[in-house]
Amino acid sequence: MSKIQFYTHPMSRGQIARWALHEAGADYETHVVEYGDRMKGDAYLAINPMGKVPAIVHESRVVTEVAAICAYLAETFPAAGLAPEASERADYFRWLFFVAGPLEQALSLTHLGIAPTPEQQRTLGCGDPARVVDVLCAKLARDAFVCGERFTMADVYVGSHVDWGLAFGTLPELAPLQAYAERIRRRSAYQAAKAIDAALIAERNPG
Repeated sequence: MSKIQFYTHPMSRGQIARWALHEAGADYETHVVEYGDRMKGDAYLAINPMGKVPAIVHESRVVTEVAAICAYLAETFPAAGLAPEASERADYFRWLFFVAGPLEQALSLTHLGIAPTPEQQRTLGCGDPARVVDVLCAKLARDAFVCGERFTMADVYVGSHVDWGLAFGTLPELAPLQAYAERIRRRSAYQAAKAIDAALIAERNPG
C-alpha cells in the first residue's frame, strides 16, 4: 500500500486527521500548507478546490472533509479495528455526522457570538444550538464511546470536537463531556499526533 500524502497546517482541523492517521497505523508523509495565498495556489487547488486543509491523497484518490478522511482511513486500514461492526453502524454513522453537521454548526455560531432566534432556528440544520449540546451530552452520559464501550474512528472525530470545544470555551464544562475528553486524551495515538503538531506550532512561534 502506497504512502498517504497528508496536506495540513498544525493550527487547523488537520490535527484531527493526523490523529486518525496514527490510530489507523497509516504510513504518511506530511505537507504543511501555509495560510494565505500559497494555500490557494494552483498546486493545492488541484487537490482541494476549496483551498482548505486537511486533505489526503492515497493511491491517486483525494479525500477532503475531516469526517470523510476519518471514515476512509477506518475502512482502508481494517487491521486497526476502528471501523464499525454490524451492530455499531447505526451509532457510528449517526454520531459521526451529527458532529459533522449540527454540532459543527452550533459551535461555529457560539464562537461567532450568534444566538439564532426561534424563527431562525427552524431554518438552521442545527436548530437550537443549546439543544445540540444537550443531546450530545446525554449520549456521552450513557456510553463511554460513540459505539458503546468500544473506541472506534468515530471517536477521533467526535472526541476532537469535544476536546476543542472544552479547551476554547465553545462547549460547557459538563461532567459527561469532560469525562469523555479525558478518556480520549489518554490514547497513545492522540498523544503522539498532538506532540507532532505542537512541535510544528512551536517552530512557527518560537519563544
